[in-house]
Order: sequence, then structure tokens, then C-alpha cells
Amino acid sequence: MIARRALPLLLAPAIARAQRRLPVVGFVGFASVEGDRLTVEALREGMRAQGQVEGRTWLLDNRHADGDPTRGAEIIRDLAALPVEVFVVPGPAAARAVRRATAIPLVAVGLPPTDSDPDLFASLARPGGSVTGFASFGEEMSAKRVELLREAIPDIAAIGVLHNATDPTFDAWGRLTEDSVRSQGLRALRVPLASRDTAALAAQMRALRGDGARALVVVRDFLTSSMIQDIVALAMAEGIAVIGDQARFAEAGALFSYGASLPDLFRRAAGYVTRILRGERPGELPVQLPTAIEFVVNLRAARALGLTLPHAVLARADEVVE
Repeated sequence: MIARRALPLLLAPAIARAQRRLPVVGFVGFASVEGDRLTVEALREGMRAQGQVEGRTWLLDNRHADGDPTRGAEIIRDLAALPVEVFVVPGPAAARAVRRATAIPLVAVGLPPTDSDPDLFASLARPGGSVTGFASFGEEMSAKRVELLREAIPDIAAIGVLHNATDPTFDAWGRLTEDSVRSQGLRALRVPLASRDTAALAAQMRALRGDGARALVVVRDFLTSSMIQDIVALAMAEGIAVIGDQARFAEAGALFSYGASLPDLFRRAAGYVTRILRGERPGELPVQLPTAIEFVVNLRAARALGLTLPHAVLARADEVVE
């Protein structure tokens, strides 16, 4: 039995810790743990570059919804109740969910690159509310992906467009990609994704091949990001090349990826997190655009598809997966 007079000494460290509570940054990923792994690592790397020491000057509470927005909303409520000092999220769906739930400052990566968004910010230059962060060129770069596809597969006539059909933002991005395909004289075949049902996805891939598609452009979001391995495997089984907008797709077996570097954006996001922890308001921090674009080619995927990629395509690649 502990003597009563010893209790204050035993409690002193706990009291001291409570008095100097470290600021907590809440990362909410609507994708899977693996799908968010590189972005979480990049955030930590960025915080170290800002002179922040995890466990000494800040804490990270990162949670993941595995493609389930309902679970994501529960995570946001839990973190807001702690509370966390700053939220960090990838993608507009998670950003809007945080914004609806709380006025806690939010640094979002993957915001729409429009001058304003009524649900998130007043303008890129002066967001004006609780949200700031980094926009990423997603479907705005779809025309370039289609151009690269036409170089890689010169006789291509039809391209599938896989997108999350349960979220209006990504449904709209899917339509933008379809427009890019049609504008270059090709057939666009919509492949709406409503759940993580791999049997349904396999049936869609078979139907896509039956319709004459040689390639599939994937619109990235929390659902498609959590299913990268399944999407690539099922498409490749039908002889369909997969195209994504970030290096993770090419590394998972897609033919190539072309788009903004998300790790770079999350490293930069750490600067905003640090400034907010020091007292700056997110509404006064402008939403920034990406500065690093990555083109990653997977030669193993090309060989599996029976493709010989032109030297002009390979010469432009930032990375080639052998």
C-alpha cells in the first residue's frame, strides 16, 4: 500500500505534463492507413524541417477512415472533442467534413484550384475563414495525361474513367476527365465506383475491356486511393493500362502517373501548421498552388501489357520503375 504522504510526489509528473500540454495536430485521412502513409511521413518530415520535435514540441494524432466517409465524420468529432489545435487533411471531401463539424483551424492539401469555394475559402489569396492549405492540379491536368497515353499507345481509341460516384466533387472531376478524353477524339467510358466491392470492380473491368478500352484513367480520391492495389491488379488482368495522378499509382503497377507531388505539398503544409500553432490565423494564409509535378513511368507494367514505350515518353519521366 502506498503511503498517503507519497501521493503528491507520484502525481507531480502527471500534473506537470498536464500543465505543459503539447499542441496536438489531428490528421484525418478518409483513405486507408497505407493510402495515407506517404503523406503522413511527409508531414512529419516537414515538421522536422520547421524545427518541430514530435513528442517534445508537438504531437500527431493520425486516424484513417478506410474509404468510409461516415467513419471519417466520427473521427473528426472525436478529434474536435479532444480538442486538437490544428486539423490536417488530404482532399476536399475530408476538408468539407471538418469545416462542417468545427471551426478549429484546418490545413488541407488537395483543395480545388479555383479562385473561391463557398464551402471552404473566400479566395485563394485571402481564404478568410478557418481553412487554408494547398490546391493540387488534379483533373485540370487530365488533358496532359490523355496526350501521354496517346503517345504510349498510338492506336488507342477508348479510355475508361474511374471515379468515386458517391461524392459530387469527384463525380464532377470524372466528367472533366471524360471531356478531356473526348476533346482528343477518343471514346470516354465512365466507370463509377460506389464502394470497395472488388467483385463489382472486377465486373466493371471485364465490361470495360469488352467495350474496347485499352486504358483506365483513375480520378484520385479517398476511395480510389484506398483501392489502388485492387484497381491495378483487376485492370491489368484484363490487359488495361492504368493511369494515375501521383507516384503511388505507378509504384503500385500503373503504367504511369502524372500530377502534383503530394509528399511535397504535405511537407510544405507543415509550414502552415507551425505558423498556426504560433498564433497566425488560417484565413490570412493564402491557399498555395503546387510547384512540383511528377511523371513516373513503370516499365514492368509496360512489358506486361506488351507495350514498347517511345523514347520521347521515357525521356520526359522524372522516375522510371524498372
